[in-house]
This record gives sequence, C-alpha cells and structure tokens, in this order.
Amino acid sequence: MASKTTAAAGCLTRRMFCPFTLHAPRSSLALNMRKCSSKLATEQDKKTKRSPFRPAASATHDWIGPPNPLSNLRPIVYHVPENESELQRRLRHLRQETEDWNHDFWTKQNIGFSKEKDAFIFSQLNSKGLSVRDEQGRRRSLNSEEMAVFYKCFLDTNVTRHADYNKEWYRRNFTITLLMARVAMKNMWRTVTERYNSKKNS
Repeated sequence: MASKTTAAAGCLTRRMFCPFTLHAPRSSLALNMRKCSSKLATEQDKKTKRSPFRPAASATHDWIGPPNPLSNLRPIVYHVPENESELQRRLRHLRQETEDWNHDFWTKQNIGFSKEKDAFIFSQLNSKGLSVRDEQGRRRSLNSEEMAVFYKCFLDTNVTRHADYNKEWYRRNFTITLLMARVAMKNMWRTVTERYNSKKNS
C-alpha cells in the first residue's frame, strides 16, 4: 500500500484554491521544473503499462513484483488455476482489475502531489527573495509549519476525491470477499461430494 505520507496527501492534480499562488518570472528553475514534470509524465506512461509476462499454466502462486516507484504499490499478477471455473475467473479478473485501478489511481495522486508541492515550495521561496538552492548548492526547504499549510490545503481541496476513492475501494473489496467466500464454499462442497461418492462406490 502507499506510504502514510503519500496516502494522506496524494490526490489527483487539481487547481488549489489556497492562500498561495505561483507567480514566478521565467527562469532556469522554472524550466527545470517543467522538464521534471515532463519527465514524470513520461515515466507515468511507461510505468502504468502492466508487464505482458504471466505465470505459467503449471504455476500455483501469484507473481508479486517490487514496489512501483510512482504508485509505491507492489504489482500483482494472479495465476490462472487449472480447470478454472466461471466463478474463479470472475474473481481473478476483478482482483486483477482492482490492482490495476489502484495502481493507476495512486500513480496520478503521487505525481500530482509532487508537482503541487514543488510549486508551493518555489512560490514560498520566491516570495522571500530566495533561490531554490543556497550558496553551497544545497536545495532549500521549508520548515514543518510552512509545509503544514500546503498539506492541509491539499487535503481540503481533494477531500471529495479521497472520499470517492474510499467508497470505491470498500465496494470492490466487499465484492471480492463475497466472491472468495462463494469460491471457497463451492470448493468445499465439491470435496465433500467427491469423498462421499468415493466411499459410496468403494
């Protein structure tokens, strides 16, 4: 799952109606910020594409990859069991589709958060007449109280987006849980039936 910091503040990029605005002259810093944003967008296009590799038909386990650098989530590819029933197929497709939906959501959230955070820091430093880097070339930062203004404003602006995400997340997981219970009950009933028929015929 996404980190606590990212989960608390990561949301789709939207214009923030907050007590700060980015009014900066054209500078090398602004150009670097645009290059960085362009690079993030390019990385997003690459990272959101799921790997075409799939577990072999003989596999008995799902594939779990390393955390994605943009969504902070581990990608999961579910194996296809032998003699997969229609109910099992529905469950597998829903789980896979939910994993992809969650990954895409947090990728956009985290990229949007990073862009607006950088814009806020640049705006605050610019209002103080400071550059992004000090005399030693180190990147300047804001204190916790100054950043708290950004975090609160970002959350307030995207509260509806968070609420919609949570509702969809719970809805999907509730459906997945019901399907898993149905699959488990069906498998258990098949096992009991096979054992009963085996004893009856012996």
